[in-house]
Amino acid sequence: MASKLRIAVYPGTFDPITLGHLDVLRRASNLFDRVILAVAPSDSKNPWFPLDERITMAREACKGMKNVHIETLTGLTVEFARKQRAIAIIRGLRKFSDFEFEFDLAHANRLMAPEIETVVLMPSQDQFVTSSSFVKDIARHKLSQAAAFVPRCVLPRLKKRLG
Repeated sequence: MASKLRIAVYPGTFDPITLGHLDVLRRASNLFDRVILAVAPSDSKNPWFPLDERITMAREACKGMKNVHIETLTGLTVEFARKQRAIAIIRGLRKFSDFEFEFDLAHANRLMAPEIETVVLMPSQDQFVTSSSFVKDIARHKLSQAAAFVPRCVLPRLKKRLG
């Protein structure tokens, strides 16, 4: 009897993808047979980078991660996860202030898709403060300092974006 693949979806805007995202992704890839990094269009967040560029950065940053696949997130996350036959949605939790939002989201997702678990992973201590917003704030003031928080493929794009 063939075993069922354990698939997880890790959704986000990844604008840009950070070392914190990659840390959570590595942890998830150790727990699941396949992890789909689902890059969301998210016009409401006014992303710095267009969707296709965020997908390109994610693909470059995830090279060598054999069980990680990059996809465009379409529709509701739980519906996307269902279509992918995922058993889990991965969420990163960096600080206590993230908890209430993640808690509400997990419960809403459970109401819509009780068969899909939300798995919350915390990044390692050296990536605890890293977020895309944090990276963009640092890059605006001192681009060279942003290098400590993003994969190599992101820095030239940040530089280009800032002119």
